Amino acid sequence: MKNKEYQLNDHVVMKKQHACGNNEWIITRMGVDIKLKCAACGREIMMERFEFEKKLKNVLGEKNDEKK
Repeated sequence: MKNKEYQLNDHVVMKKQHACGNNEWIITRMGVDIKLKCAACGREIMMERFEFEKKLKNVLGEKNDEKK
């Protein structure tokens, strides 16, 4: 199994697109389950860590969308 480093608030790219057409997600909770928020439409889902790691394509890291 390949080890990809990801943390809370990281943007990740999944293998399959969401129904809205976007495949970029934000990690909002970590534990046994991972909670993800769609970066485009804001929909939130939860999945088991094992399933998440199978579907994970790339880790983009933390993005700072807010500019002060």
